[in-house]
Amino acid sequence: MLIAALALVALPGLAGSRAPSAVEPVPAGAFQPLPVPANDARSALLIEGLDGGALSNGILAPESIFIEPGTVPDTGPDRRAAVNQPDPKGTSSRKPAKYSLRGEATFYDAGYTAMRLPRGTTVIICGKGGCITRVVNDYGPQKPSRIVDLYRPDFFKICGCGSWSGVTDVTVYVY
Repeated sequence: MLIAALALVALPGLAGSRAPSAVEPVPAGAFQPLPVPANDARSALLIEGLDGGALSNGILAPESIFIEPGTVPDTGPDRRAAVNQPDPKGTSSRKPAKYSLRGEATFYDAGYTAMRLPRGTTVIICGKGGCITRVVNDYGPQKPSRIVDLYRPDFFKICGCGSWSGVTDVTVYVY
Protein backbone atom coordinates (compact mmCIF):
# COMPACT_ATOMS: atom_id res chain seq x y z
CA MET A 1 0.00 0.00 0.00
CA LEU A 2 2.84 2.32 0.78
CA ILE A 3 4.34 1.70 -2.66
CA ALA A 4 1.03 2.54 -4.38
CA ALA A 5 0.72 5.81 -2.43
CA LEU A 6 4.29 6.80 -3.31
CA ALA A 7 3.69 5.97 -6.99
CA LEU A 8 0.58 8.17 -7.11
CA VAL A 9 2.42 11.07 -5.49
CA ALA A 10 5.54 10.70 -7.63
CA LEU A 11 3.83 10.03 -10.96
CA PRO A 12 2.49 13.55 -11.69
CA GLY A 13 5.98 14.95 -11.22
CA LEU A 14 7.48 12.41 -13.60
CA ALA A 15 4.79 12.61 -16.30
CA GLY A 16 4.16 16.32 -16.00
CA SER A 17 1.88 18.31 -13.78
CA ARG A 18 -1.71 19.15 -14.55
CA ALA A 19 -1.34 22.52 -12.88
CA PRO A 20 -0.63 25.39 -15.26
CA SER A 21 2.92 26.65 -15.29
CA ALA A 22 3.68 30.20 -14.34
CA VAL A 23 3.88 32.71 -17.17
CA GLU A 24 7.42 33.89 -17.57
CA PRO A 25 7.91 37.47 -18.78
CA VAL A 26 9.72 38.08 -22.08
CA PRO A 27 13.17 39.49 -21.40
CA ALA A 28 13.61 43.10 -22.45
CA GLY A 29 16.73 42.22 -24.42
CA ALA A 30 14.58 40.34 -26.95
CA PHE A 31 13.23 43.65 -28.23
CA GLN A 32 15.72 45.45 -30.44
CA PRO A 33 15.24 48.76 -32.21
CA LEU A 34 14.77 48.45 -35.98
CA PRO A 35 16.54 51.21 -37.86
CA VAL A 36 14.74 52.41 -41.02
CA PRO A 37 16.86 54.62 -43.18
CA ALA A 38 14.88 57.63 -44.39
CA ASN A 39 15.63 59.31 -47.68
CA ASP A 40 15.06 63.03 -47.29
CA ALA A 41 15.92 63.65 -50.95
CA ARG A 42 12.50 62.48 -52.14
CA SER A 43 9.76 64.99 -52.87
CA ALA A 44 6.45 64.98 -51.04
CA LEU A 45 3.62 62.99 -52.60
CA LEU A 46 1.11 65.27 -54.29
CA ILE A 47 -2.53 64.17 -54.36
CA GLU A 48 -4.76 66.08 -56.72
CA GLY A 49 -8.50 66.67 -56.32
CA LEU A 50 -11.18 64.33 -57.61
CA ASP A 51 -12.38 64.51 -61.18
CA GLY A 52 -16.03 65.26 -62.07
CA GLY A 53 -16.93 61.55 -62.33
CA ALA A 54 -16.18 60.97 -58.64
CA LEU A 55 -18.47 63.73 -57.38
CA SER A 56 -21.90 62.80 -56.09
CA ASN A 57 -25.18 64.25 -57.28
CA GLY A 58 -25.84 66.03 -53.98
CA ILE A 59 -22.47 67.78 -53.68
CA LEU A 60 -22.39 71.22 -52.11
CA ALA A 61 -20.60 73.68 -54.32
CA PRO A 62 -19.58 77.19 -53.24
CA GLU A 63 -22.47 78.61 -55.28
CA SER A 64 -25.08 76.27 -53.69
CA ILE A 65 -28.21 77.95 -52.31
CA PHE A 66 -29.85 76.81 -49.10
CA ILE A 67 -33.60 77.23 -48.71
CA GLU A 68 -34.71 78.03 -45.21
CA PRO A 69 -37.81 76.26 -43.85
CA GLY A 70 -40.98 78.16 -44.65
CA THR A 71 -39.62 80.03 -47.66
CA VAL A 72 -40.59 79.30 -51.25
CA PRO A 73 -37.88 79.26 -53.89
CA ASP A 74 -38.24 81.76 -56.72
CA THR A 75 -37.50 79.21 -59.44
CA GLY A 76 -38.42 75.61 -59.90
CA PRO A 77 -40.70 73.31 -61.84
CA ASP A 78 -44.26 74.54 -62.28
CA ARG A 79 -45.66 71.21 -63.55
CA ARG A 80 -44.74 67.55 -63.70
CA ALA A 81 -42.52 66.23 -66.44
CA ALA A 82 -44.26 64.37 -69.24
CA VAL A 83 -43.75 60.61 -69.11
CA ASN A 84 -43.80 58.39 -72.16
CA GLN A 85 -46.30 55.65 -71.31
CA PRO A 86 -47.67 52.87 -73.50
CA ASP A 87 -51.02 53.24 -75.19
CA PRO A 88 -53.76 52.20 -72.71
CA LYS A 89 -55.83 50.71 -75.53
CA GLY A 90 -53.12 48.17 -76.37
CA THR A 91 -53.71 44.49 -75.82
CA SER A 92 -52.01 42.50 -73.11
CA SER A 93 -49.53 39.82 -73.96
CA ARG A 94 -47.91 37.06 -71.98
CA LYS A 95 -45.01 34.79 -72.65
CA PRO A 96 -45.79 31.64 -74.62
CA ALA A 97 -46.75 28.58 -72.62
CA LYS A 98 -44.63 25.42 -72.69
CA TYR A 99 -47.75 23.55 -73.80
CA SER A 100 -51.51 23.63 -73.36
CA LEU A 101 -54.15 21.07 -72.46
CA ARG A 102 -57.86 20.97 -73.32
CA GLY A 103 -60.36 19.05 -71.27
CA GLU A 104 -62.84 19.18 -68.43
CA ALA A 105 -62.49 20.88 -65.08
CA THR A 106 -64.37 20.08 -61.88
CA PHE A 107 -64.39 21.61 -58.45
CA TYR A 108 -63.65 20.24 -55.03
CA ASP A 109 -63.45 21.88 -51.63
CA ALA A 110 -59.87 21.11 -50.59
CA GLY A 111 -58.82 24.62 -51.63
CA TYR A 112 -56.13 23.65 -54.12
CA THR A 113 -55.52 23.43 -57.83
CA ALA A 114 -54.93 19.78 -58.66
CA MET A 115 -53.38 18.47 -61.87
CA ARG A 116 -51.15 15.70 -63.08
CA LEU A 117 -48.18 18.11 -62.93
CA PRO A 118 -45.45 18.64 -60.33
CA ARG A 119 -46.37 20.83 -57.39
CA GLY A 120 -45.28 24.43 -57.88
CA THR A 121 -46.02 24.50 -61.63
CA THR A 122 -47.67 27.78 -62.71
CA VAL A 123 -50.75 27.34 -64.90
CA ILE A 124 -53.30 29.66 -66.48
CA ILE A 125 -56.75 28.10 -66.66
CA CYS A 126 -59.20 29.63 -69.15
CA GLY A 127 -62.90 28.90 -69.57
CA LYS A 128 -66.02 30.68 -70.86
CA GLY A 129 -66.06 33.04 -67.87
CA GLY A 130 -62.41 34.14 -68.01
CA CYS A 131 -58.91 33.10 -66.97
CA ILE A 132 -57.13 32.64 -63.66
CA THR A 133 -53.47 32.08 -62.84
CA ARG A 134 -52.76 29.47 -60.19
CA VAL A 135 -49.96 27.26 -58.89
CA VAL A 136 -50.44 23.49 -58.77
CA ASN A 137 -50.62 22.46 -55.11
CA ASP A 138 -52.10 18.98 -55.25
CA TYR A 139 -52.25 15.88 -57.43
CA GLY A 140 -55.42 14.80 -59.23
CA PRO A 141 -58.11 14.44 -60.62
CA GLN A 142 -58.92 10.72 -60.69
CA LYS A 143 -60.95 10.48 -63.91
CA PRO A 144 -58.81 10.49 -67.10
CA SER A 145 -61.24 12.80 -68.97
CA ARG A 146 -60.79 15.57 -66.42
CA ILE A 147 -57.56 17.54 -66.49
CA VAL A 148 -57.93 19.85 -63.48
CA ASP A 149 -59.75 20.13 -60.16
CA LEU A 150 -60.32 23.65 -58.88
CA TYR A 151 -61.27 25.30 -55.65
CA ARG A 152 -65.03 26.04 -55.81
CA PRO A 153 -64.82 29.88 -56.10
CA ASP A 154 -62.13 29.58 -58.82
CA PHE A 155 -64.28 27.08 -60.72
CA PHE A 156 -67.23 29.46 -60.89
CA LYS A 157 -64.95 32.38 -61.90
CA ILE A 158 -63.88 30.58 -65.07
CA CYS A 159 -67.01 28.50 -65.66
CA GLY A 160 -69.45 31.21 -66.69
CA CYS A 161 -72.26 28.86 -65.66
CA GLY A 162 -74.77 28.47 -62.86
CA SER A 163 -74.14 27.06 -59.41
CA TRP A 164 -75.76 23.77 -60.40
CA SER A 165 -72.84 22.96 -62.77
CA GLY A 166 -70.08 20.62 -61.78
CA VAL A 167 -68.07 20.22 -65.00
CA THR A 168 -66.88 22.76 -67.57
CA ASP A 169 -64.55 22.78 -70.60
CA VAL A 170 -61.24 24.57 -70.04
CA THR A 171 -57.89 25.16 -71.64
CA VAL A 172 -54.86 24.96 -69.33
CA TYR A 173 -51.65 26.74 -70.32
CA VAL A 174 -48.61 25.28 -68.53
CA TYR A 175 -45.65 27.59 -67.77
